[in-house]
Amino acid sequence: MLGHSHALSGLAAGAATLPWAPVEGPVSQVAWIAAVGGMSMLPDLDASGSTVSDMWGPVTDVPSAAVGRLAQGHRWGTHDAVLAPIAFGALALAAANAFWSSLLLMALAIGLALRALHFVIPGRAENTVVGNLVLSWGGAWLLLEHMPPPAWLPWAVALGVLTHIAGDAITTQGVPVPLVWILRRCRLALTPLRTGTTLEKAVLAPAFVVVTLWFVYTNTGVQAAVDPWLQDLRGLL
Repeated sequence: MLGHSHALSGLAAGAATLPWAPVEGPVSQVAWIAAVGGMSMLPDLDASGSTVSDMWGPVTDVPSAAVGRLAQGHRWGTHDAVLAPIAFGALALAAANAFWSSLLLMALAIGLALRALHFVIPGRAENTVVGNLVLSWGGAWLLLEHMPPPAWLPWAVALGVLTHIAGDAITTQGVPVPLVWILRRCRLALTPLRTGTTLEKAVLAPAFVVVTLWFVYTNTGVQAAVDPWLQDLRGLL
């Protein structure tokens, strides 16, 4: 799937899972949704030239090359529905209990979401290395300063990675058969959908936006705040 489709599906997954997410308060809820949305781009760290690789220049490009070699190429190791969530989640677990490493993970998630969703953001600051660094690290700092330590980060990372893999599984290129591909390279493709088709751009992407907004409305305090206004409006009509 295209980068923005991965990010949108991740945001939808984050919003949909809020009732079960180990977060409290509106700031933590926003951080959860942002983390799942951004980390839904993470498996493409295996490909040089991808949104993930290019985002912060050499800072992300050098690790991308190493990850690609370790994963044995694009859409292999980092797209294994068993190994990838465990591996990325374990890295997040190691980082979640310290402020600066948590800040790095949140900044990475926000930066990835901004890069992927650039098509709906005015200007181009989020597409530049410096602009993305400022926006993502500033946003991550604000979130972490106004919420408890994000011990839930490993769960958000794992969910984002799984969302990405599910998205790629419905394309013609598919994803590796979990674990089996290590011994015998084979893929699983659930549908004949091609990346970048009109169906993805005109149907799936808008659907993810609607789903995200709906779950944000129903699973946060937004509904409780808005409902009285809607009732007053109905009374006036």
